[in-house]
Amino acid sequence: MGPVSCILHFGPNFPGAWAKYPTIKSLMGPDPHLKWVVAGMVFTQLLACYLVRNLAWKWLFFWAYAFGGCINHSMTLAIHDISHNVAFGNKQARWNRWFAIFANLPVGLPYSASFKKYHIDHHRYLGGHYLDVDIPTDFEGWLFCTPLRKLVWLTLQPLFYALRPLCVNPKAITEMEIFNALIQFSFDLLVFYLWGLKPIIYMISGTLLCMGLHPISGHFIAEHYMFLKGYETYSYYGPLNCITFNVGYHMEHHDFPSIPGSKLPMVKKIAAEYYDTLPQHQSWVRVLLDFIFDDTIGPYSRVKRICKLASESQ
Repeated sequence: MGPVSCILHFGPNFPGAWAKYPTIKSLMGPDPHLKWVVAGMVFTQLLACYLVRNLAWKWLFFWAYAFGGCINHSMTLAIHDISHNVAFGNKQARWNRWFAIFANLPVGLPYSASFKKYHIDHHRYLGGHYLDVDIPTDFEGWLFCTPLRKLVWLTLQPLFYALRPLCVNPKAITEMEIFNALIQFSFDLLVFYLWGLKPIIYMISGTLLCMGLHPISGHFIAEHYMFLKGYETYSYYGPLNCITFNVGYHMEHHDFPSIPGSKLPMVKKIAAEYYDTLPQHQSWVRVLLDFIFDDTIGPYSRVKRICKLASESQ
């Protein structure tokens, strides 16, 4: 495919749903409850850090996978929501950036500022070659093509998500990224000073484990891998949305990225005719199993476009 203008601010259902149901506009804007939910999660993890300080290593990793990592993965999805300015609104963009850094604390590694920098491109250039770093590289598609290799790839997803942007589309380090790193590592040092090494291992291992081979991580594959030809974005309406800020409502999110995750079910309810007939996933665990064992699905199963970089005015 030749170069195309690839400015995808909204998904394919946006024009019809917006025109027919203008009340959807009322759902846009900040979620007043998000900051309190996130604060509660941060302090829950802080309490957990205190409680695991003397645990045996086997129990430390068990709770990191079964509990702490679930919260941390959920926190990364809160950061995803915050990256769309839904914590304090578009007029308080700086507050959203700082609040995302606060939400980042229990994750253990600086993440929020870099995520924001690249996530805007994921929406603007969905599937854009070299622009959307959510797209696996050709090397990943070539190497991880058997069930065992795909299992390894899923396990190492956090590593690929962290390194891929640096290889595919490196960007200059921003001031917010420096602040993110300084605040995060200062927090880690404080936790280490107070309670030792185990809480640090609890936070970081939980993040890495639960963003790898874990039921919640099924959303990484479910969102944009082309399980059916011609459909590149899918929603999931199951119970795991309750702990993932409704990231499963992914078609709705791409149609209306400025609507908080908490209100995306209302989008589907209002404009049901645009979403009920679309292919959807019933289980993120099933998504992972299909990805591993179905020979027709792998890292290559993504729509890739050659995009012209949008001008700043756009």
